[in-house]
Amino acid sequence: MILGTRGSPLARAQSGWVRDRLLKLSPGLDVSLAIIRTAGDAPGRQSDVDTGMAEDGVGIFVRELEAALHDGRIDLAVHSLKDLPTTQPEGLTIAAVPSRNDPRDLLVTREGLDLSGLPEGASVGTGSPRRAAQILASRPGLRIVPMRGNVDTRIRLMMEGRCDALVLAAAGLSRLGYAPGAGPHGARTSLLDPGSFLPAPGQGALALEVRSGDTAVEASVAPLHDAAAGAEVTAERAFLEGVGGGCRAPVAALGAHHEGRLRLTGLVALPDGSRLVRVEGDGDPGEAAALGRRLAGEAMERGAGALLAAARR
Repeated sequence: MILGTRGSPLARAQSGWVRDRLLKLSPGLDVSLAIIRTAGDAPGRQSDVDTGMAEDGVGIFVRELEAALHDGRIDLAVHSLKDLPTTQPEGLTIAAVPSRNDPRDLLVTREGLDLSGLPEGASVGTGSPRRAAQILASRPGLRIVPMRGNVDTRIRLMMEGRCDALVLAAAGLSRLGYAPGAGPHGARTSLLDPGSFLPAPGQGALALEVRSGDTAVEASVAPLHDAAAGAEVTAERAFLEGVGGGCRAPVAALGAHHEGRLRLTGLVALPDGSRLVRVEGDGDPGEAAALGRRLAGEAMERGAGALLAAARR
């Protein structure tokens, strides 16, 4: 089995995690990693291509891994689920969603400050409209600085003074081997409470994508599927699709199991944080998509569509 991955440290860590678990399940399986060089990995392209978007809004890195799947160069692609569109391209399918890592965001600073501890006028680096909206809604006196690149690059730039803080996914630093509270280059981290700062739909989860009908690969990865994580991200992505947002829209969602029920919270915002629509509800985990669609409908009734239209403009 050829497992395709980007060459970034985080992508290789994620793919290596999947490979190790496949080998543990099937010790006789031969699994090799194939590094797929994408447009974003080309020399001199880091600054602009790390927006990660092709002309149709699909992630560049996603698109090129999927092309390798279609072409038969690889048998399995490992994605950060939050980067995938809510509809699958023809001929490909998500065969498994493994156990989920921490879905929360965290604040990265030199001193280990939390969001309330940042001084008035401090700059926060992010390329995410979702994160920018929630930062400014909570602390309107802060300043957003556009910041892209891989985890190490962004933290290095912050430590060099490009900005005072960053917001990153907790799962990324965890998969890179950093202990809670720590990061590269001596940076320190503080988790953001999802009660007031919601993550991207699917954040912290991986998606194992295969060619439709490749029953051998599907059977190999099926034991890695985690039903609880699958229900959570299904609800979150149904909410995202229901409000008409993409992975770059100021839309957040988080599903969590509680006492046999699936609780979902969703958010749609203006990027400047001046207006937010927040909805929440629960349902049967077996009807996760219906829960996401129901809450999306509630958000639309409360004006979420107008917020997204304004954000696009």
